[in-house]
Amino acid sequence: MKEKKSSCHDVMSHVCDTLGEDMNSPKCVEMRKHLESCTNCRNYFESVKSTITLFAGEEVEFPEEAHAELLKFLNLDKQ
Repeated sequence: MKEKKSSCHDVMSHVCDTLGEDMNSPKCVEMRKHLESCTNCRNYFESVKSTITLFAGEEVEFPEEAHAELLKFLNLDKQ
């Protein structure tokens, strides 16, 4: 069976959905612009995309407490 690769749009959509944002929201548009100009973030993004592809189809639970801590770490908890 051929494995489906995630596109950048798929990953951005997942990230924005996880943050409760629409793909065309100012926050998601700004994230895409930043990724175009920031090599470090683009490399990190590619790493996350690879991880999502690796675990696609797996049932992985992300505890609510860990989700809250991640948002706090990314300074997204107050938005």
